Amino acid sequence: MADGTTTQANEPTETMEDYKKELESSFRKLSVGDIISGTVISVTEEDVTLDLKYYASGIIKAADFSDEPGFTLLDSVHTGDTVDATIIRMDDGEGNLLLSKKQANDVLAWDKLNQYLEDESTLTVRIKGIVPSGVIAYLDGIRGFIPASHLSLNYVEDCNPWLGKDIDVRVITVDKSKKKLVLSARAVAREKAEEEHNHKISMLVPGSVVEGTVESLMPYGAFVNIGDGLSGLVHISQISIRRIKSPKEVLEPGQKVTAKILNTNDNKISLSMRALEETSAEPDEEDSAPAEEYISHETASTNLGSLLANIKLDS
Repeated sequence: MADGTTTQANEPTETMEDYKKELESSFRKLSVGDIISGTVISVTEEDVTLDLKYYASGIIKAADFSDEPGFTLLDSVHTGDTVDATIIRMDDGEGNLLLSKKQANDVLAWDKLNQYLEDESTLTVRIKGIVPSGVIAYLDGIRGFIPASHLSLNYVEDCNPWLGKDIDVRVITVDKSKKKLVLSARAVAREKAEEEHNHKISMLVPGSVVEGTVESLMPYGAFVNIGDGLSGLVHISQISIRRIKSPKEVLEPGQKVTAKILNTNDNKISLSMRALEETSAEPDEEDSAPAEEYISHETASTNLGSLLANIKLDS
């Protein structure tokens, strides 16, 4: 520029509109009980300070932040975090608004929990307590119960080894009026197990020959365990070359069998024992070649002289 000064082309400039918004925000009317949102600007062991875009800052004491066992502000809250809190006092004695995140949670968290339930969201929680029939975990500051029957795909007899573990859960019950939140890890575990199972099936190659053990017999066929947690169905029509009325005529549980994979449609394994029988029953190429014609160079004769010609009689 002509006066020798320069400006940064990308440097944001504040307008009168920006000043107006900040001014209106700082003098907005707030009251005890209001829920406001602020940005964390400092964290200590005792409290958190929030920038509320107001003429006063907001303070949340550790006791008003969370009831979660083992919770500490320094470990869980960071500068720049956005926090919703309820105003519990307009002046804490030092010109700040005294806030409570716990009270805001009692209002806001239940709506979020209902949304998690509706969306079937998968969420990670940490086991914080053990009770006789299950464990306790906190989700968005709300105490949740996980029954022992929902900790895993299999019922868990002893929950103590689970204490302190992080697990993926789904919300299965939300009742704000009763302050009841129930979570389930079994639903997530079942889905993961199904994904792994389907992946294993997708790796099978139709036409391959596998060995397995007959697990069970049904009127329509036999289920065969082929290992790695996979089982396939041999339909009754695919058990044997010969016609049978029941799989029991040929098979029994525990019997070792060999079968060919027909297909894996819809993540179901179809097997055939008959296909292997048919293959083994086909004549070999060597055996199926036309036999060479045998040619005799001797003249066939049926007269009596010819029959006796080579017979010597004693004189």
